[in-house]
Amino acid sequence: MTQPFELPHFYLPHPARLNPHVEQARAHSTEWARDMGMLEGSGIWDQADLEAHDYGLLCAYTHPDCDGPALSLITDWYVWVFFFDDHFLDMYKRTPDRAAGKAHLDRLPLFMPLDLATPVPEPLNPVEAGLRDLWARTVPAMSQDWRRRFAVATEHLLNESMWELSNIDEGRIANPVEYIEMRRKVGGAPWSAGLVEYATAEVPAAVAGTRPLRVLMETFSDGVHLRNDLFSYQREVQDEGENSNGVLVLETFFGCTTQEAADTVNDILTSRLHQFEHTAFTEVPALAVEKGLRPDEVAAVAAYTKGLQDWQSGGHEWHMRSSRYMNDRAVSVAPWQKLTGPGTSAADVVALLASAAAERLRGYAHVPFQKVGPSLLPDFHMPFAVELCPHLEASRPRLTAWMHAMGMLEEGVWDEDRLAAADLPLCSAGLDPDATPEALDLSAAWLAWGTYGDDYYPLYFGARRDLAAARVTTARLSACMPVDGEPVPLVPVNGMERGLIDLWARTTTGMTPDQRRTLRAAVDKMTEAWVWELSNQLQNRVPDPIDYLEMRRATFGSDLTLSMCRMGAGPAIPPEIYRTGPVQALENAAIDYGWLINDVFSYQKEIEYEGEMHNAILVVQTFFGCDYPTALGIVDDLMTQRMRQFQHIVAHELPVLYDDLGLSAGAREAMGHYVTDLQNWMAGILHWHREVDRYKPAHLARRTHGFLPDRAPAAPVRVA
Repeated sequence: MTQPFELPHFYLPHPARLNPHVEQARAHSTEWARDMGMLEGSGIWDQADLEAHDYGLLCAYTHPDCDGPALSLITDWYVWVFFFDDHFLDMYKRTPDRAAGKAHLDRLPLFMPLDLATPVPEPLNPVEAGLRDLWARTVPAMSQDWRRRFAVATEHLLNESMWELSNIDEGRIANPVEYIEMRRKVGGAPWSAGLVEYATAEVPAAVAGTRPLRVLMETFSDGVHLRNDLFSYQREVQDEGENSNGVLVLETFFGCTTQEAADTVNDILTSRLHQFEHTAFTEVPALAVEKGLRPDEVAAVAAYTKGLQDWQSGGHEWHMRSSRYMNDRAVSVAPWQKLTGPGTSAADVVALLASAAAERLRGYAHVPFQKVGPSLLPDFHMPFAVELCPHLEASRPRLTAWMHAMGMLEEGVWDEDRLAAADLPLCSAGLDPDATPEALDLSAAWLAWGTYGDDYYPLYFGARRDLAAARVTTARLSACMPVDGEPVPLVPVNGMERGLIDLWARTTTGMTPDQRRTLRAAVDKMTEAWVWELSNQLQNRVPDPIDYLEMRRATFGSDLTLSMCRMGAGPAIPPEIYRTGPVQALENAAIDYGWLINDVFSYQKEIEYEGEMHNAILVVQTFFGCDYPTALGIVDDLMTQRMRQFQHIVAHELPVLYDDLGLSAGAREAMGHYVTDLQNWMAGILHWHREVDRYKPAHLARRTHGFLPDRAPAAPVRVA
């Protein structure tokens, strides 16, 4: 069969190395697969299939430094996961048989107890037999924290197969954002990262959930999956009828050729590897200092990071050799390799290095404060009507009085004119049209506090390049939110602290400690993301597109919004429903639509007047090397696709989820109200942006966007 596209040149910064125990792993995994019933008689594989796939070679390349027994165990895990994938394809995707597929998946977590003394069922098929054996052999060497994380990653890997099955059944191809998020789960690279810990060193629990370690895992995951999508397009899309492939997703989204889509996937892959390196070299060392890690813990994180790098290089080498993938005429080129053979020369290496350097430097080459003119506004796809709370007019003067009382109009950042230009009560009135006067005031105050903070951080700390002061301020803000009813352990020194203390007291009355912890975590996530923006600003670095998208949700205060919405839904909705894939996808689609609206309207304000670089349109311009109108078109298409995904989830995925969970009529009604809240949120945000002066050219020309001219403050007070 003719290849559908030419494989691109891949960015490969590290050499692939082969574990010397490869033959031992091959022999062991063959016998193990036979013992588990995966070979002759399974109807899925025979020994020739297993040998052709050569998972022993995969694991020997991706785990080059572990000993023989560890390599054999890891190889068994990969034999199991690939058998699961092919078994699920043959049994449930080709049919497709959703009910049987779900029943199969529902049993598998029973074979992964955190406590090995917990009895497990008798296995009914090779997948269950393999999982029972592997779990018992693996988890005794690891902590409870690792077991929990690895079990969750394994369940995601298994359960999200239903998402693929549903899309195949509907003939639906995901949008790019949806695809990246779901591919991490169904593709299994977070699961692979857990086995890297087994082979190298376990990540200390104190840092396992932090942004730097999360980004290492996610960039690793995206690199693994996008690379696999390029090599497996022919098999998955043309042979198996799969529609969960990044090349196909971009083909569909951009309406471009397969070759153009493949080249773009490779560009994204390269950007993710650059992000991995940036995080490893800048954020991880700072994290080690911040958390006070011991030398052995620092060494564990370093070994794990190196293990992820080894996996990338080794995984590529295996794809080049395995019969499972399209690899004819593939060229494995890297700075540490010497090109040989017909048609190759030193000039090829120079060209490759120049290309890699250009891609890396492009993100640092933005010139701030460029004149871009008024923001261009597309014809927004908004299927929901806006409604406004009738208490809006009375709320406006009360918010102004509160901002004065907290001191946020006396610090040189805002005055009454800037507050009026933002008109946050209008935003709250659209987000919650049924709010009481008290609830509307509280919502408007939270929005004003968050918007003020978003302006405050770059002005106070960015202009002075004072990241240390920003970190101190962020830690103090977190201390303003006690969770167990204790007094606030500090005296507020500025308007943000006074405002947060007041908001916290008014909002958390009657909450349980767990509810307060959730709310505090949401605020912390937002303020810590503001520090991330400052770090990029100090480096003049336009973020990687995927990193930007995921952090933009945090800078926009999305978790805070969701916490408020969920609390409004009350106990009628079981907490576990919020952890399901469809509900999380629903929320993320709504959130992305909201912050993309903001980036479209604020383009002139941020790029021309503030020297900002955290804007989706600029990120797209930088990544694709395109002009403003082209980038806006891409962003508008993405907004539209996110809105359509929201509608698709409501119409097709939520009803199935309700049936799967056996939700009561009351819970279904409450979820209906929650969906309406999210619809109001999107419609209200669009209406607010259209109406307020904050983003309009006349206001921008009239008001500079630094400190107020007559109130430029001194350096911020550092109080520990």
